[in-house]
Amino acid sequence: MDLLKPFALALLASTALAPGAAAASGQAAKPAPSLQAQLHKAQAQMARMQAQIDALEKKLTALTATNASDAKLAEAKPASGAPAPDGAAPGQAAPETPTLASAVETARHADATATQALASAEKAQGAIALTQRAVAATKWAANTSVSGEMFLNLSNITQHNGGANYPASGVGVNIKRAFIGVNHRFSGKVSAAILLDADNVTGQPSTVNPPNSSANLVGKGVYVRNAYAEVKLHPALTIRLGAAEMPWISYAEGAENQRHVERSLLERVGYGNPADWGVHLSGDFLRQGTTSLSYGLAVVNGGGYRQARVTKSMDVEARLSGTWNGFYAAAGGYYGKRGNDIESPASNAPSSFRTATRIDFMGGYKSSVIGIGGEYFFARDWNNVAINPAQFALSQDTASGWSGFAHYNLSRQWRAFVRYDQVHPNRMTVRDLQDDLFVGGLQFSPLKFVDLALVYKRETVNGGSVATSNGVIGCSALGQPTPNAFSTVSGPAALCKGNGTYDEVGLFTAIRF
Repeated sequence: MDLLKPFALALLASTALAPGAAAASGQAAKPAPSLQAQLHKAQAQMARMQAQIDALEKKLTALTATNASDAKLAEAKPASGAPAPDGAAPGQAAPETPTLASAVETARHADATATQALASAEKAQGAIALTQRAVAATKWAANTSVSGEMFLNLSNITQHNGGANYPASGVGVNIKRAFIGVNHRFSGKVSAAILLDADNVTGQPSTVNPPNSSANLVGKGVYVRNAYAEVKLHPALTIRLGAAEMPWISYAEGAENQRHVERSLLERVGYGNPADWGVHLSGDFLRQGTTSLSYGLAVVNGGGYRQARVTKSMDVEARLSGTWNGFYAAAGGYYGKRGNDIESPASNAPSSFRTATRIDFMGGYKSSVIGIGGEYFFARDWNNVAINPAQFALSQDTASGWSGFAHYNLSRQWRAFVRYDQVHPNRMTVRDLQDDLFVGGLQFSPLKFVDLALVYKRETVNGGSVATSNGVIGCSALGQPTPNAFSTVSGPAALCKGNGTYDEVGLFTAIRF
């Protein structure tokens, strides 16, 4: 009777799994839940058939008992002179009944069929597991993006400080910026991103040539620029926690759209951070056609993305911006200690004495052919937060600067552009100090993500020295302090009063992927 169970299982497996097997072989690309449903259906059918098997066993048992009795009677009749059963010789037992013989043979065949059905079921389960892994990998890849950007230039630089040649002069190739980032979206509202930033890969951060071969090796300036978790709760509210782009400089760079040639005004002269650690909010109050009203708000440590300090207070930067029929305008500001408000071991030794403030304005017009715009800032005590007024009389200062820029699209691939900056970094302590920058060039974009620009830069500093993205310009000799290096109560010590010039001609490229 045990052989009957495989028979029934085989009948069930061939009935229940045949459609599923066909689906697995002919439609392997279907999702795993369809195969699982077929297996569950087969299991239910097997349970119903089990009851039928039990009833069949009872009937076969009774039939076997009847056949056994008939066989005994058949054996007894020849002994008393009765004729032997048909097909049997006298004294020979009656042959096995056709019903029982057929059931036994069918059960044996069912055992082989059941084994084959079990193998098919195991193969289907393996296909389900493989499909589930493939679906999971495809979903992860679809929600993950990898991006990169590189600013590469080949330039000839001529720099004179106080009439003397400067070590930054010469010809060379430099990767002034290299970014690589990964962004993963967990859902429609939640995502995370990380962006690595290499600044002046082949030189010092100030773009000055290394003094010897053992210092300032390639890759020294690699930092985590962005590392944040993002939640989009509403078009008017996106929250980022971690290191992210600051509201103002990211907006200014987008308006000018020539970051690969020169940094924007605030970052170029060191009066703002492009990214910082903290909580960043942004969103659109209005966005309809060419009209929009947006904002950005950041509560940050204040030391920039290269310095993740824990401070006693946090800084705030904000921006409100809008567009209308090609015109755009923005206003913003900054308030805080710039990462200097740290706990001191001695209660009578504060780490900060003033608060840095800055106001910003920007506006312009853009079309498919031309673009023109301008930026202005005014800052107070930006570099004097940690200067003790009791020790340095000239510890308070202000700075201001403006930038004007324009471009004209000669065709879809060619663009002519020009820019002019003027900055007064020490309006109170060194009133004559002034920095001027001119940038002009012709850009060719053979591909969507490739820009090639032939550029000329001319930067001059009069009345002292200024540290900019192109290095320290001014001062007649190396090592002399800048106007912010206070060393006496009466004011800056040994400041150079000479002029400096910086000229650069080069091919600047931006490659994005």
